[in-house]
Amino acid sequence: MAKTITTKYDVSEHLRTSEEMAAYLEACIEEAKSDAAFIAKALGDIARAKGMSQVARDAGLSRESLYKALSGERNPGFDTILKVIEALGLRLHAETALTGKLRKEPKRLPKKALQHITYSHR
Repeated sequence: MAKTITTKYDVSEHLRTSEEMAAYLEACIEEAKSDAAFIAKALGDIARAKGMSQVARDAGLSRESLYKALSGERNPGFDTILKVIEALGLRLHAETALTGKLRKEPKRLPKKALQHITYSHR
């Protein structure tokens, strides 16, 4: 009987295009719910696919700190996440999350109330 040889699956070897990277990140964000480390790990996978050294340079971070931040073992700061997303050539966007119930529109102030609001700038 022949031995079965297994190797570790590395998603970064299969992320070739920007579209694949964006789709992978989108899927990970949906799957993660509120697990920031999971999303950081997904960004790390994409960074490895693009080349960690180049992403670190583009993000203005050291390669070592980028590896640590995107290891999935920590929750990196939001500023780091934003720098990495920009360095990867990706965009962060938001959309409404409708869950079973229709969301109410925010109440609008009556026109009379708006007339009494003053703005000041420094």
